[in-house]
Amino acid sequence: MTVDLSNFRKNYERNSLLESNVPKKPFQLFHDWFQQEKSFHQERKDNEEINAMSISTIGEDGGPETRIVLLKEYSENGFIFYTNYYSLKGKAIQNRPKVCISFYWKNMERQIIIKGKTYKIQRKKSDEYFHKRPRENQIGSWASRQSMILSSKEYLLKQYNKWKNFFDKKTIKRPFDWGGYIVKPYKMEFWQGQPNRLHDRLVYFLEKEERWILYRFYP
Repeated sequence: MTVDLSNFRKNYERNSLLESNVPKKPFQLFHDWFQQEKSFHQERKDNEEINAMSISTIGEDGGPETRIVLLKEYSENGFIFYTNYYSLKGKAIQNRPKVCISFYWKNMERQIIIKGKTYKIQRKKSDEYFHKRPRENQIGSWASRQSMILSSKEYLLKQYNKWKNFFDKKTIKRPFDWGGYIVKPYKMEFWQGQPNRLHDRLVYFLEKEERWILYRFYP
């Protein structure tokens, strides 16, 4: 089967991205863009998960693996997400802690691509976030052996109900194999769509002593 997609295209023309209008550090620009995207969806009262990001790791076979996770916190220290430490991504991070995360916000015609090194966050911080999650999600973390082979969906639901009954009227503790990572970036690229495919690409590189340098790349 061959499906021709050559006519799938749009012309980008919402905004521009100029060196004279960006901060010296990329975290402020990320924050500005995130807040603009947030306001866009708040005005429309939709439930778009603008904190959804792809994260790419290198698997045991030496090939790349990409999936979508949810960003749960960001600051000048980095970008935090949560997962099972023994999942495919957790094992990949343990072996090769450098990752790439990216955001695509189609309404504002923007992409952000971040390369960084990943570290586990403190247990206390993982505990605090875990207890903010809905109770059903907490139970799900106990029921799922993420990335392991599963015999059937029915078995997963059986495991969920088992843990639900076990924790009935009890405080649910964070599983030892579940917690947070922080991605500390050394490269951050901001992409703004432009007419005629002449897109704006500004790329920050981290030098010593937290000094960032900025370059413009060809589209």
